[in-house]
Amino acid sequence: MPNRLVNSTSPYLQQHAENPVDWWEWSPEAFEEARRRDVPIFLSIGYSACHWCHVMAHESFENEAMAEYLNENFVSIKVDREERPDVDSVYMDATVALTGQGGWPMSVFIDHDARPFYAGTYFPPRPAHGMPSFPQLMTGISEAWQTGRGDIITAADRIGSALGERRLLQSDDDLPDAEVLAKAIELLKREFDAVNGGLGGAPKFPPSMILEFLLRETARTGVGESYLMASATLEAMARGGIYDQLGGGFARYSVDAGWVVPHFEKMLYDNALLLRVYAHWYRLTADPLAHRVVRETAEFLLRDMRTPEGAFAAALDADSEGVEGKFYAWTPAELIEVLGEADGTWAAGLLEVTPEGSFEHGSSTLQMLNDTSDLGRWTRIRAALFAARELRVHPGRDDKVVASWNGLAIAALADAGVLLNEPTWIEVAVEAADLLIAVHLGATGDDRLARTSRDGVAGSSAGVLDDYGSVAEGLLALYQATGNDEWLMFAGLLLDVAIQHFADDEGGFYDTADDAEQLIIRPRDPSDNAEPSGWFAVANACVTYSALTGLNEYRVIAEEALRIVTMLASRAPRVAGWGLVAASALLAGPVEIAVAGAPDDEGFVDLLAAARFVPLPGTVVAWGDPDVPLMRDRPLVNGRAAAYICRGFVCTAPVTEASSMRAHLEGFTR
Repeated sequence: MPNRLVNSTSPYLQQHAENPVDWWEWSPEAFEEARRRDVPIFLSIGYSACHWCHVMAHESFENEAMAEYLNENFVSIKVDREERPDVDSVYMDATVALTGQGGWPMSVFIDHDARPFYAGTYFPPRPAHGMPSFPQLMTGISEAWQTGRGDIITAADRIGSALGERRLLQSDDDLPDAEVLAKAIELLKREFDAVNGGLGGAPKFPPSMILEFLLRETARTGVGESYLMASATLEAMARGGIYDQLGGGFARYSVDAGWVVPHFEKMLYDNALLLRVYAHWYRLTADPLAHRVVRETAEFLLRDMRTPEGAFAAALDADSEGVEGKFYAWTPAELIEVLGEADGTWAAGLLEVTPEGSFEHGSSTLQMLNDTSDLGRWTRIRAALFAARELRVHPGRDDKVVASWNGLAIAALADAGVLLNEPTWIEVAVEAADLLIAVHLGATGDDRLARTSRDGVAGSSAGVLDDYGSVAEGLLALYQATGNDEWLMFAGLLLDVAIQHFADDEGGFYDTADDAEQLIIRPRDPSDNAEPSGWFAVANACVTYSALTGLNEYRVIAEEALRIVTMLASRAPRVAGWGLVAASALLAGPVEIAVAGAPDDEGFVDLLAAARFVPLPGTVVAWGDPDVPLMRDRPLVNGRAAAYICRGFVCTAPVTEASSMRAHLEGFTR
């Protein structure tokens, strides 16, 4: 019989709706039930594409005996971390503080005041690898609650107080300058894997925000070390098993240092961030590999991640038929079965598919370490393998729409669409933005964003800071792609909400609004994780919005928020990538280009294309509605389309030839 989760809007929670566990969603009613029964609360946090979440669910939550014990001795709450990143953040801090590490599934035991007193991640059904079994853990916690309640309350008091007293090291430093950014690059060089690309060793995650920073600094300074780290990493990922050589798009991370074997889940935020980075790599270099990855990844998003309502789903699972990676891995025999002996053998050599295998059970992930000179043969073979793979059982899809991740996707498709001259991608970005405005913003009846939606219906979770920052970023990119100032207006609206309701009193931001549900602490963290922090997302959007509108107060807000980058860049630049991106834009100006003319004028088209290919950090391009502040008083020149190039309060004479734009920009590059 289904439990309460059957009515949830979260696909992850619905995955547990048939569990024998009597799950509750995070709610006041769940805590009231725990008080009524005088039992502790078991809080389980995960997400739909999480492999080990599925494992623990199968081993423990689907087990009748374990579920019966849970139901008798606990109130069990299930949380989708993607719907409630605020709850996840608070209890991840507690888990890391108690155990030294975190991850998902997150398993936390809390009291009636939501204070944690024991935490961990995955627990096996039987003792293994020095870990207690989940039944042992449940029994120990339940007995301690009944016979040692005083010790539990003392622990909860201590942990709750420690979390509440944790203060962010606020920086009194000046804004990050060129020296700070150079120091960050020096520290990144120490972590750079010169053999395989990327930062650090296994497991290895795509450093999306850092790559964007390195490309920006390459364009701003011309320093080759930044480019060498960025290009080596971008090429290694694109050629490795972490990239889907048949269908496009990137897996979450590689379990090895060489990008060979991924953890196969595909997240929207990863693919949005990487699509934009590869588009910017293409803008900087015209590299054909960058062009291929941009095209294939955009096609993946449109083909596999779009929802019927026009936005983008959150994730694809790692598993199919209960086996991780089964959808993506191949053996030589399988290649020959699809392609025949000659083509199958040729494809195995090209794609690094060996008899011994690079993955499990003799299968291999597909890599493309070298390009082939026979492009026609590869195109035909790729299509045949893709068609054969489509007949396999597909991984599950979490089809909820997350506001911030869709903002990242909108920005990526807008940029990629203009750079590769693909208007369809821009149209798709517009449809996703329309849904965010109509459903996520429209559902609240005011100027607030809902965090998620599903099937065109907004979820109940309030938007958090990164929703406002990343959606604003996407809308600002969309304005520059379309010339429609409606997107500029909505971006300003969202930034105003972020500034009014999320700002702290020290120049930074909280992750939740001042009128949001009160948790045991109000989370506040500038550090990037797998996606940009809300703090730095808002700072980036404020830099762009200020440049497009001339409203200096938004630049001041960004500058105050970025002071902490000076401290973080000298200690851990990897967690400040999106802040370094914004700082690089401020050092570059950013350059502001207004293009005046009619869209059907060939001269205007050439000028606009040239402006869009300017790689200087944070460059903004205004066109279209003459009432946009950057477009005001920008007339044609002798009846010809013209580009006005400015930096700060200094502008060059307008240019009417695209070939003249680079020369006029040289004065702004150093």
